[in-house]
Amino acid sequence: MTQTPNPVRQHPLPPQVEVAANGVATVTITAGGPLNLYSTPVIAGAREALHQLAKDNGVRVLVLRGQGERAFCAGAHISEMGTLNVNSASVFIDGLRTLIDAARLFPAPVIARVPGYCFGGGLELVAACDIRIGAQNAVFAMPEVEIGIPSIIQAALLPRLIGQARASWLLLTGERIDAATALQWGLIDELAEVARLDEVVAARANRMATFGPQALRQQKRLLREWQTQPVEQAIVNGVREFAAAFLTGEPQQHMARFVRK
Repeated sequence: MTQTPNPVRQHPLPPQVEVAANGVATVTITAGGPLNLYSTPVIAGAREALHQLAKDNGVRVLVLRGQGERAFCAGAHISEMGTLNVNSASVFIDGLRTLIDAARLFPAPVIARVPGYCFGGGLELVAACDIRIGAQNAVFAMPEVEIGIPSIIQAALLPRLIGQARASWLLLTGERIDAATALQWGLIDELAEVARLDEVVAARANRMATFGPQALRQQKRLLREWQTQPVEQAIVNGVREFAAAFLTGEPQQHMARFVRK
């Protein structure tokens, strides 16, 4: 998308962070303009917010969103990318990598709230989340080839998420897909009316927050490890992980509650 060039401030621009009493944290990127564009300051501020929340054991679920309904994120700020050279490009994209890794490696489950445009680095961030809930007006694309660069870093997650053929189509054509197609492909997990997006996201996050927090974190870690472990190793390790869960007291507590019902 064509953006009006603006001077890019270089000190971090922190997002809005809220943590509810039930442990649901929400990070809203508010400094990227109406399309929630990534710039170096926006990236740095969001990354620092995620790193700080990752230290908080009281966080049970994290919701990532942009401000407004026009976009989750329409990609990186063209006015900054247009000034990059081979050295500064490496610094810029590695900063974006560390932000998206902060979501992918966040210890608690991460839900992406996705209305409107979700392009480029925004789609990479969504792909790194555990649960992706899109509005019916959501539009997805990886248009980097149109502006002379490849889609990299967490675009590498797309083949295993939606399959090699569909990932190739997105990355090589730069074409957009609508929310219904994204749901069919498995790019998002749940679809909501625009007016009900907050309601659907809140219902999902609040329900997950009632689960044992250690079990949720353990399950997320296991899912990440299974991506690289041989199946036999994953199965054997699972026996140990199952037993270790009883050290937390959560199985006893939640099973007793289930029996009482």
